[in-house]
Amino acid sequence: MARTQGSHSDITGPRVRAAALRLFASQGYAAVSMRKIASEVGLQVGALYNYTADKQSLLFDLMNEHLQALLEARANASANGDPMDRLQEFTAFHIRYHEERPDEVFIAYMELRNLSPENFVVIEKLRDRYEGELEAILSDGVRAGVFDLAEPKVSARAIISMLNGVTTWYRRGGRLSLDEVETVYWNMVRKAVSR
Repeated sequence: MARTQGSHSDITGPRVRAAALRLFASQGYAAVSMRKIASEVGLQVGALYNYTADKQSLLFDLMNEHLQALLEARANASANGDPMDRLQEFTAFHIRYHEERPDEVFIAYMELRNLSPENFVVIEKLRDRYEGELEAILSDGVRAGVFDLAEPKVSARAIISMLNGVTTWYRRGGRLSLDEVETVYWNMVRKAVSR
């Protein structure tokens, strides 16, 4: 399919993804039509298909890009050291990385049900890699006698759910600084896993 005359794929493509991200996060994937996305970007609906195959592809691409970037950002984290220190570092990283990306977090966790089965498998594997890092930290802590957890996998998911909550209520310039929020959440996580 030919690109619309006068359009710039390096500009319009990211604008399409940004509009879809905002709309999916604020209204929900099911409530957002391709017509609504096109209108948000100032395109005719037909022109939208120059930048994406369909709405499902948009949702998948947004989730995939978020999780790939998250895993890349985590690649430099140390897998060595005391499990408590590693858990604190993971907690701080998760809060700071996700605080800047509330729409991406919402979509990556709340819109899984709208993925096609084949897209779900891909996204689930990426999420499992990230959650698996936390599960490994918790398992190491249990083996070292530092943490008291019967189910590290369940605990990892519970901790991530709690940490994701920061994106729903925290706003810069509010009563608490991000450093203070990080300290509060770290204390909750530490108490939840400690002997």
